[in-house]
Amino acid sequence: MIRRVRRGVVSLLELVLVSVIIVVFAAVAVPRYGRASARYQSDLAVRRVASDLAQAQSYARTTGASQTVVFSVAANRYQLMNALPLDGASGSYTVDLAAAPYRARLVSANFNGAAQVVFNGWGLPDSGGSVVVAVGLQQQTITVDAETGQISVQ
Repeated sequence: MIRRVRRGVVSLLELVLVSVIIVVFAAVAVPRYGRASARYQSDLAVRRVASDLAQAQSYARTTGASQTVVFSVAANRYQLMNALPLDGASGSYTVDLAAAPYRARLVSANFNGAAQVVFNGWGLPDSGGSVVVAVGLQQQTITVDAETGQISVQ
């Protein structure tokens, strides 16, 4: 008796099973990827804000002159007054959190009722406060301590 071997033939049932497995894995992976991406963008935006606050504080200490950081919640941006942009362009140092790579939302900026903080010549803030940044459901807070000027992320 001669037996025939069929190679390379895939049944419809096998194709359906493989397709179902792929769909199940995609249904699990896509939401996780979205959350991970939002977390990454949120961390990136928060680190940028905290770093720029520290830069303003350092600039105030170095020059012995006040340095102001003004937040515009409606425009999702902030500006370091009297500081030049990092790219060497003319104008002021402005960061747009709504633009790439952050795509973040500035939820609030509150420094004793104002949307700005002024670091004096010793690097101490005129008042403590916080800045809240969000990307999707990810929300983080940057806090400036009124007494020490310590900048922390929560």
